[in-house]
Amino acid sequence: MDAGEYRKLAAVEDAMWYFRALHAHVGRELSAHLPVGPGRILDAGCGTGGLIRRLAPLRPEWTWTGVDVSSLACELARERGAGDVTEASVTALPFRAGEFAAVVSADVLYHLDDDEAALREMTRVLRPGGIVVINVPAHRWLWSYHDVAVAGRRRYTRPELAEKLARAGLTTLRLTHWNSVLLPLIAARRKLLPAPKGGSDVNLSPAWLESGLSAVLAGESAWIRRVGNLSLGSSILAVARRR
Repeated sequence: MDAGEYRKLAAVEDAMWYFRALHAHVGRELSAHLPVGPGRILDAGCGTGGLIRRLAPLRPEWTWTGVDVSSLACELARERGAGDVTEASVTALPFRAGEFAAVVSADVLYHLDDDEAALREMTRVLRPGGIVVINVPAHRWLWSYHDVAVAGRRRYTRPELAEKLARAGLTTLRLTHWNSVLLPLIAARRKLLPAPKGGSDVNLSPAWLESGLSAVLAGESAWIRRVGNLSLGSSILAVARRR
C-alpha cells in the first residue's frame, strides 16, 4: 500500500467498525484454540499495529511479535505502542522453525504475488500443533476501487483458501465467511456508486453509525461462536493447525 493508506489505517483502525470486528474474530479464535498459559504469537503483516494493540492487553500471558515489509508501517506500529516489530517480508520470515504457538495474518495474503510462499513460511515458524488464523477478502465479483486503492491482488473463495492451507501443511479447523449482514450494502457502495475521492473505504463513520455497525458484527460473531460458520460475507476467516 502507499504511504497515505498506511497513515489512514493508523488513524482509524482503533475505532473503525471493521477492525473492531476483525480483531474480535481473531481474538476469539486464538482464545479457543491456544492452550492456557504463555505463548508466542506472530502477527505476520502487522501493518500499523492495531491488532496487537487491541489483543495484547486482553491476554497478558501472550507475547506478541509483529513483522511487516513496510518501513513506514513498522515505524507507525512502534510509535503506537505495538512493541516488538520487525521489518521483513512474510514470504521470508526472519525467525527459527517452530518458534511460535500461533501466527495471525489479517488481510495480508490478499496483497501478495505469492500467497502460498507466505503460508509455507507461516507453517515453518509454527511449532507442531500450532495454529494459524487467516483473514482474507471474499468474492471475486466484489473487486472494486477499494482493492485497487489498497494494492490488492485477488479476492478468495473458501475452497481456494482451504486448498492453499492444505498445500502448506495445515489442517483447517474453521473456515467461515463473516460480514454477511452488511454484504448487500458493501456491494452497493462498491459496485453501484462512484469511487470516493479519498481512495479506499478505510474511514471512520459518524459515532452512531460506528456503534450500530459494530453491534451488527458482534451479533455475527456470537452466531459463529455458538451456532456455526456462515456461508456468505465480504471476508473469509480461516483457522488451521500445523500437522
